[in-house]
Amino acid sequence: MHAIGIDIGGTKIAGAIVDQLGNIVASDRVPTPAGDSALLEDAVVQMIESLRARAEEEIVAIGVAAAGFVDAAQSTVYYAPNIDWRNEPFREKLEARVGTAVVVDNDANAAGWAEFRFGAGRLVSDMVMLTIGTGVGGAIVAGDRLFRGGFGAGAELGHLRVVPDGLACGCGQRGCIEQYGSGRALLRMANEIADAGGIGQGLARVRSEHGELDGRLVGELIAAGDAGAIAAVRQLGHWLGQAAASLSAVLDPQRFVFGGGVAVAGELLLEPIRAAYLDHLPARGYHPEPDFVIAELVNDAGVVGAADLARVWVAEHA
Repeated sequence: MHAIGIDIGGTKIAGAIVDQLGNIVASDRVPTPAGDSALLEDAVVQMIESLRARAEEEIVAIGVAAAGFVDAAQSTVYYAPNIDWRNEPFREKLEARVGTAVVVDNDANAAGWAEFRFGAGRLVSDMVMLTIGTGVGGAIVAGDRLFRGGFGAGAELGHLRVVPDGLACGCGQRGCIEQYGSGRALLRMANEIADAGGIGQGLARVRSEHGELDGRLVGELIAAGDAGAIAAVRQLGHWLGQAAASLSAVLDPQRFVFGGGVAVAGELLLEPIRAAYLDHLPARGYHPEPDFVIAELVNDAGVVGAADLARVWVAEHA
């Protein structure tokens, strides 16, 4: 029951053969030709054929994960922010070329499903995952099923509004959690702390040495225990905890899983998330409290989740 998972990112396409236990049997990676949808399709087909040639068992399905809105049938990409796709029938095109069942899904859904099946969420039935990268991605599992919504575009948790008339977001609205709980937001907070002096002196010094702060530099300062960098993480955690409390009021998950580059901060991120969650939780003291954990699969979550979602689709439609 091997399947192939393909994860299309803004800069790279990752692919893997994945077994039914979530183990990667073989993998591949190539640059993403994001500016040309025809070249991108060719690159995905070539990766599938290359991986299939290395397979020792039959490939039962192929799963593709990509950032953007995907319809409920796991077939058409309504819109992809980093790829020239608008109402792209990608599943139909791929199946015609590779001759195997194909399933297309949102990349955050794929990563969340991988954590639910094989990672940090595998012992619960209801889970919310927030992926803290450049933006904020989301995935919801409710009653052991991945939630997609009526049109397939649900679980866009990064666009939960936490500040009325707050910072402008790329989605066209203001005050989304993506503007307060993302890697980009962490850099903004770190720069503000650097400008203020005091505990921001370490941040200011590193910024002066390198010309600007980036995720790697702030991450190194966090790991070194720099007071300013840790203060920025605590601010970030405050907003994520507030968003988690609102999500609990609607979804009542047993576990929140946090992935993405910022999640390497581990307990330094989770502690302020828990504190803010309790501060904003409706009916605190009477509402069961979920677990807050860091994702386990890291960079493999997209390909593992895409492959398993394809395997599940084939099993349900056999």
